[in-house]
Amino acid sequence: MLTRRRLAASGAALATISSVAGIGHAAWPERPLTMIVAFPPGGGTDVAARTLARFLERDLGQPVVVLNRAGAGGEIGWGELARARPDGLTIGFINTPNIVTIPIERQARYRLEDFAPVANIVDDPGAFFVPPDSPHRTLADLITYARANPERVTYGTTGIGSDDHLAALAFERLAGVRLTHVPFAGAAQVRNAILGRQITLASMNVGEGIADARQGQLRALGQMGERRWGEMADLPTFREQGFDVVQGSMRGLAAPAGVPRDVLDRLAVAVRRTMEDAEFRQLATQQALPLRFLGPDEYRAELLAMRESFGRLWTAHPWKE
Repeated sequence: MLTRRRLAASGAALATISSVAGIGHAAWPERPLTMIVAFPPGGGTDVAARTLARFLERDLGQPVVVLNRAGAGGEIGWGELARARPDGLTIGFINTPNIVTIPIERQARYRLEDFAPVANIVDDPGAFFVPPDSPHRTLADLITYARANPERVTYGTTGIGSDDHLAALAFERLAGVRLTHVPFAGAAQVRNAILGRQITLASMNVGEGIADARQGQLRALGQMGERRWGEMADLPTFREQGFDVVQGSMRGLAAPAGVPRDVLDRLAVAVRRTMEDAEFRQLATQQALPLRFLGPDEYRAELLAMRESFGRLWTAHPWKE
């Protein structure tokens, strides 16, 4: 039986876990794994999941099949994950804040307690993106126009209660403007809408818009991290521009609640080793994935703290439309 370990989080260096000596389920995994992605193909979550799956296959010795189950801001896929057999053979990508906010705002197909967090992988700050020929070159430009033209500015997000949506709502409150929300099923759809100029701006994670920004197809107005992300070091934060908006999306793996602890730890070890792999880290850089590892216990603690924080926000400023 694998000894229970704490997979400690570290911003700069990943924690070290001793080798897995002998898992209680000697043949595990004895069959291929299914990884549920609760968003459509082509978005940031899907790309990260498919990249991770390739490396997990090497570590676990079994195929990892990615299954897209998009809809309802992630609720459909996560509901399916929650109902899966807790044997570790069905895992899924979970995204904050949606995984936390959906049960706060409505009767959902799952509860946070229905999952056993495995490991966090990505922590991607939010950003506002506009077409390169947009007259809005700064947040100040956007505010000036929005104040003179209430609800004329349309912004796309990955859904009601998503990090993109909550960030835009916070910006509206702080800037004293009224914008019009256009929710989509996923980041790929938001990207298509902004590239097609169907919306004024896209509220997306920096990792989802950085490639288009580098190619001159989009322009970023600001990033929502506490500090500037190194891959976009020339882009000021919202805080630097006078707006205390800090928002982003953590993306990690979870299994259904009740999965044996040794299986949970084996999965976490596979993720940790993948994130230490030089080839994976190179691909993550190419895909603009800001990596941040958290093991099962730390990941669960952060999700619970986030639920408490968003619960207070819901009481003060309900975001349901």
